[in-house]
Amino acid sequence: MIVQQDQVEEHQLPGLSHRTVAGPLQGLETREVWVQTVAPGAATPVHRHDCEEAIVILEGHGVLDLEGREEAFGPGATLVVPRDAVHQVRSTGPEPLRLVAALGTAPVRVHTATNERIPLPWDAPAHD
Repeated sequence: MIVQQDQVEEHQLPGLSHRTVAGPLQGLETREVWVQTVAPGAATPVHRHDCEEAIVILEGHGVLDLEGREEAFGPGATLVVPRDAVHQVRSTGPEPLRLVAALGTAPVRVHTATNERIPLPWDAPAHD
């Protein structure tokens, strides 16, 4: 199967656009791949999920807050987020931050630092 990214539904949160380019809707059962653009000064919610995540930075600059430690990054960086780690990605440069995230479960369920579920507009249905 070939997925044309511009044919995948785009979802919006304040300052963030999201496309799930591979996941349950494309037939994957154990992975999701997200393409996101974070506007300058915007950020993902502070969150955690029950899977590992690798985030490849294509363009832009930002800061990864991982379990309370902040580290700056730029294009060409890969952010590695352990399972259940509280984290946030912030766009700090003058240009949008473009990234591809690979997550080790499907569907991904996102929670706050205190483990309250964060419903997202792109949530895929759970496998029953």
